[in-house]
Amino acid sequence: MVIFVQWSEMKGTMMSRTAKAGKGTAALARPGRRERRAAQTRERIFRAALRLFAERGFVATTVKDITEAADVGKGTFFNYFPSKEHAVAAFGEMQVSKVAAAVANPAARERPLEATMRRMVQSLAEEPGRSPALMRAVLTAILTSAPVRHLMLRNLERARMLLAEFFRAAQQRGELRRDRKPEEIARAMQRMFFGTMFMWAVDPSGALKDRFEQSFTLFWTAVHTSGKRT
Repeated sequence: MVIFVQWSEMKGTMMSRTAKAGKGTAALARPGRRERRAAQTRERIFRAALRLFAERGFVATTVKDITEAADVGKGTFFNYFPSKEHAVAAFGEMQVSKVAAAVANPAARERPLEATMRRMVQSLAEEPGRSPALMRAVLTAILTSAPVRHLMLRNLERARMLLAEFFRAAQQRGELRRDRKPEEIARAMQRMFFGTMFMWAVDPSGALKDRFEQSFTLFWTAVHTSGKRT
């Protein structure tokens, strides 16, 4: 049985094992054929679910609909997702994985924080920006389903912890204002992100990435150091 594992947790485990093993045995952390096939199946189910959520809405979409669209049996679906709510939450996990990848990138410590943050925001905008209907379905699921809210809040907390750690280091380098806790800055960024996404889902005129660029510029003006603040 394939156990549902959050991508970022799996990635963290693999990175840890690779680091401990050393460069000479890095190949040990690479997924084998079975793991790759499982990942492809999970991705196919996930994409089918997103497509149906966008077309029919979250409430109207059933597990049977998803399995038929993905051409898998119900048993296979439940091997990867305990419920359709978990398929929605996987969208949030994907976004968290992008945050994790951005802050873990060694190059992020070398380039200016603003450049790293803009790249992260644009990366986060890619998937939601494909379909306003999907975003409306995801928002509906969050608002109407307690299990989805629980899973999404957990993802938000994990992302906030990653961002806060990253922002704390930026404060020590003098790139962010120090009169606010890094956790507060991380929460403010999440509010900026979801507020922008909600407004775009309601009125999807223009590209989401352009909306995020505008919102991030205002956010950055409020949190970065001007050279006078210490």
